[in-house]
Amino acid sequence: MFIDSVKFTVISGKGGPGCSSFRTEKFVVKGGPDGGDGGKGGNIYLEVDNNTDTLSWYKGRRTLRAENGKPGMTSRMTGKSAPDLILRVPPGTQVIDDDTQEVLWDLIDEGTKVILSEGGKGGMGNYHFKNSRNQAPTYFQPGLPGMEKNIRLELKLIADVGLVGYPNVGKSTLISVSSNAAPQIANYEFTTLTPKLGVVNVGEYTSFVMADIPGIIEGASDGRGLGLEFLRHIERTQTLLYMVDMANYREMLDQYEVLREEVAKFSSELGKRKFAIALTKIDAINPEELNTKIEDFIKGIGLELSNENAFGFEKDKVYHLQDTVCNKFDQSKPFFVLPMSSVTKQNTKSVRFALYDLINIDK
Repeated sequence: MFIDSVKFTVISGKGGPGCSSFRTEKFVVKGGPDGGDGGKGGNIYLEVDNNTDTLSWYKGRRTLRAENGKPGMTSRMTGKSAPDLILRVPPGTQVIDDDTQEVLWDLIDEGTKVILSEGGKGGMGNYHFKNSRNQAPTYFQPGLPGMEKNIRLELKLIADVGLVGYPNVGKSTLISVSSNAAPQIANYEFTTLTPKLGVVNVGEYTSFVMADIPGIIEGASDGRGLGLEFLRHIERTQTLLYMVDMANYREMLDQYEVLREEVAKFSSELGKRKFAIALTKIDAINPEELNTKIEDFIKGIGLELSNENAFGFEKDKVYHLQDTVCNKFDQSKPFFVLPMSSVTKQNTKSVRFALYDLINIDK
């Protein structure tokens, strides 16, 4: 089960109380106080673990407590300190104080470990309170209480490329033919209900991570559909691929404009990221009309057709590609506009290589 947002309360362990005792040993008269200190309560840590990719372990857990420290003992022996409670989270987890809404940590790197709540200190035994005026103190300290915090964890997937498009435009199909991911694929809208990650190989030693999220519809940034719930999963991506369905009943220009608008509404920073456009399902278009429709779309967004045959693009289909050799890359414009079909695998390999090039621009 994919869970990407959870709330719970953490309570670190209470310190153990000190001990009140007196030394009683044969041939030792009035041995005096010898009560030991209480043990320290357990800390609560968060640790990033690459072996987990969801927050499902926390589902249904309202309170997580560390153990309390043990009481002090006779003969000045300190009570046992409680073990720490280590909570493991996947990379990309944000830790938020649910009372103040402050982001406490953004946990990205494997092995990162932060203390969430510190355990209480153990109380001192009566041995510490003896003096010349009070040589037989019976007083000891109780342990300090643990810290309590209301926490919210939010998972934002870490990927190099985020796929953005209306429902049923071919996002899941693209990630299935380009990577090792196996998302559900069907001919109806909102097939994808949870985000999916796939590793896309572009060479023997080079690859990148692609993220597929549920389809975006108009009004997604205001809560319509599933888009708002999952748009945060592409917040960390530095590159977006807008997928426009050529066989959809929606006009291609309308699809593109709505997608751009919804992403910008959700996050102004996300709307400024590097991006490219894939025109999908070209296998469902009449070949005699295909190039005309592509050309109309490219010119409709204020771009020109390209001539050079880069990345192995099919020569019989028109497309757009920024000339980054002679000119500086313009991040406000798409790096490429490329027609493709994931079903017949037309230009899918070219898209992979072009995306890898886009990821590494200005690095």
